[in-house]
Formats: sequence, C-alpha cells, structure tokens
Amino acid sequence: MEINVNKDHSTLRRLKRLKKGWVMLKAGGILTVVLTAAVIIMWLCTEAELAVKIVLTVASLLTVIVILFLGTVNASVASRQVKLIDRVLLLTLWWLPPLNIILLRRLYKTAKREYIVESDRIELENARASSEICKTKYPVILVHGIFFRDWQIMNYWGRIPASLIRNGAVVYYGGQQSSRSVADSAQELRQTIMRVLAETGADKVNIIAHSKGGLDSRYAISRLGMDEHVATLTTINTPHKGCDMVDFLLEKLPDSFVQFIAGIYNRIFSKLGDTAPDFMAGVCDLSAIRARSYDAEMPDSPLVSYRSFMSVMTSPRSAGFPLNIGFRLINRLNGANDGLVWEESARHGSYTLINSAKKRGISHGDVIDLLRENIEGFDVREFYIDIVRRLKSEGY
Repeated sequence: MEINVNKDHSTLRRLKRLKKGWVMLKAGGILTVVLTAAVIIMWLCTEAELAVKIVLTVASLLTVIVILFLGTVNASVASRQVKLIDRVLLLTLWWLPPLNIILLRRLYKTAKREYIVESDRIELENARASSEICKTKYPVILVHGIFFRDWQIMNYWGRIPASLIRNGAVVYYGGQQSSRSVADSAQELRQTIMRVLAETGADKVNIIAHSKGGLDSRYAISRLGMDEHVATLTTINTPHKGCDMVDFLLEKLPDSFVQFIAGIYNRIFSKLGDTAPDFMAGVCDLSAIRARSYDAEMPDSPLVSYRSFMSVMTSPRSAGFPLNIGFRLINRLNGANDGLVWEESARHGSYTLINSAKKRGISHGDVIDLLRENIEGFDVREFYIDIVRRLKSEGY
C-alpha cells in the first residue's frame, strides 16, 4: 500500500522543545559559573550577615538546579539521538560531580546537534519540495532483509521513506515474511510487484533492496519473469557472494542449539504476523557455499539495470551487539565488513563503496537508518534521495 505522509507538526513541536532544552542547559552552565564566582566573592570579600550569605547561596543553588533540571527534562524527552545509557546514567548519577557535569555537557552537545541537523533537514526538504527531485517514472519498492517485517510502527527503513515521499517519490514496501528461503521470499515479492503495477498503472518498478532482500529481488527478476516489470535493481549491503560467517557458525555451533534457536524464532514470528516463518531456510540461503551457484541460478537480465552499494564499519565500536561481534569475526574471515556482510560480497553490477563517514564507519543497520542515528559525515536520508534522484535523471 502506498505510504501517505502529511506535514508532521509533531516534529516541529518536538524540535521546539529540543531547542528549549539545550538552550536552558547552556544557560544553566553559564549561570553556574557566574553564580559560583559571585557566591565565592560574597563569602570572601563582603561583610554581609551570615544569614544573608546563606540565603543568597541557597537561592543561587536552587536557581541553577531548576534551570538545569528543566533543560535536562526537555532535551531528554524531545531528543531521538540521546543514547539509552546516557539517559540511565543521568537518572541515577545526576547528584555525583563531576560525572554529572560530563553527562550534562554530552546531553547539551547531542541535543544541540540534533536540533541543527533536523532543522536544516526540514528547511532543505521544504525548499526543494516543489521540485519533486525523486518523482521517478516508475514507483519505488523498498525490499527489506532477513529477520524483519514491514511494520509501520517501527519502520525498517527509519526516516528514509518519508524523506523520499516528501521529495516526490511513490514508495511501496516488498512485503515478504521475515525469514524464508530466497525462492519463497521472491514469490512474495513477485505478488507485491504485480499489485503495485495494478494499483499505479505503471509498466515497471524500481527496486531498492537491503541485505537478503537483494537476493530475493534477483530471484524474482531472473527466475519468476519479473525482469519484464523491473527497470532497476539497487542492492544495499547485499551478500551476493554469501556470508562466510554463516558457514562458520553453522559448522561450530551444535545442531541442537541451532534448531532450538530456529524453533523459538519461528514461534515468535508466527505470532508477529508471519504465516510460514522458516529461520533455517533463510539463514542457509545466506551461506557462502550456497551463494556460489547464485550467478548461474540467477543470471542478470539485459532488461534490468543493476547497481550496488556497500558500507563498512571501521571498528567494533561502530555498532552495538550483535554487529560488533560480527565485525570481529568477519574481519578475521574475510576483511572489511559492515558487521554482517563482507565488502567484496556486496559487489554486483555498478558498484559504489560508501565511505563518507570514515572515522565512524557505517554498519549494516546504519545504512537503513535502523536506529535513526544522525551520523557525522553520512546523511542516510540524503543518500537514498541521491539514489532515487539519479534514477529519475536516467529516465527510470
């Protein structure tokens, strides 16, 4: 179903509160220095009565506490970038100097940067809204990877679809279940493609696929006759050559443990909406050994334009669990990777390595805005806008 995006007044209200928060934190910090100096001078250099000194000291302390408290509450509630660990530390250690000073300063910097980034983003998209730079000839289908579904409450693609739509794109979702074989997922994707064509009256679609979704898309194109209906396939961090980590883990882990995990997964996702989840089928189709036959099984169609992108992490600190563990393992097995896929595995068709955030790196989740994190040097929303803008310029 096509996504409809209205002007988000709640975002503007949130940013207004966020600004109020970081401004109050800044004011509280400045006032702390000024009043501390004034109180010290009062106690050392004036002959005021003791009661007066105590009252003025307490009043100064309460003023600073109230301003910093209100700033902390507004910034913490309104921010989407403050990490959970920082919230917990602030809540439990607010009374402990100098740690509270460090935490408040970090909150201030995070809130201020988020306000600037998001405000600039709104201004940019409002300024070019009439240009419809992402209004492609064919509708765009976003195809998710393994272990996720196309939920709207917690969108797999984060803030990306809304930004594409604001810039003129017509966006749909792939609609596959969370984990099935490539062949089965491709069948589900085929149904989505045909439905989109029927709803829009278009002759073809543009597919942008992440992770295993790229393999599902290739199968639908090559084996299910969708090459006549797909103009372009853009894969993002897709393991076209498979994941050696999958083979390594399946070999090392006891089969009973793997089956136990598979059983739990299938039961959970059956309750979450999947009609026939198959953990093992999905995982096994990501095997590097299995992927050796993919180019022969799913040859590229001359009717489709193929292009691929890949990002890499720079260290285990680039992402949390389990990608940090995956990074170490794949780095030992293959080399540069995003926490799940090694770089060379992602090459297919016209290839581009995303290396704009050289210090931070970009993980498998970052590249789909999974955590909605503003990464310095990499604007994930602009990255997808550039992809779709290029499709439009090429006549797709």
